[in-house]
Amino acid sequence: MIEVLVVISILTLSMLASMAVAQKSIFVSRQAVHMSQASFLLEEGAEAVRILRDNAWSNILGLTVGANYYPLYSGGTWTLSSTPGIVGIFTRTVSISNVNRDNTSQDIAAAGTNDPGTKLVVVTVSWLEGSTTVNKTLSFYIFDIFS
Repeated sequence: MIEVLVVISILTLSMLASMAVAQKSIFVSRQAVHMSQASFLLEEGAEAVRILRDNAWSNILGLTVGANYYPLYSGGTWTLSSTPGIVGIFTRTVSISNVNRDNTSQDIAAAGTNDPGTKLVVVTVSWLEGSTTVNKTLSFYIFDIFS
């Protein structure tokens, strides 16, 4: 009788352990899929800003520095909307910042003269993973290449 109880206990513990491993692997797999999707959305957001720049630099200059914008594909082109746009479980935002240049070297610097032909763009994708908000960010400089 004791032997049967020991065998049942061992089998129960091994089943519970294998179920815990399976649950964790599903969670990690879902996280990997979300990270991959977020990477694609980040790159698409960056391309949307580049398309806006390619259409006219005034599309970039007219944006409020520090405000959050949301890429929106409508009417066959990209725009930046002030209305939050959600793609599935993801929220994608674009923020524009001014860039300063060193007066001597003309390198990008923390202090110096504002360069209206250069902007810092930060694209952020965020989503809820369990009870935690995950953020993935892509930062890049964009230039007025047509002047």
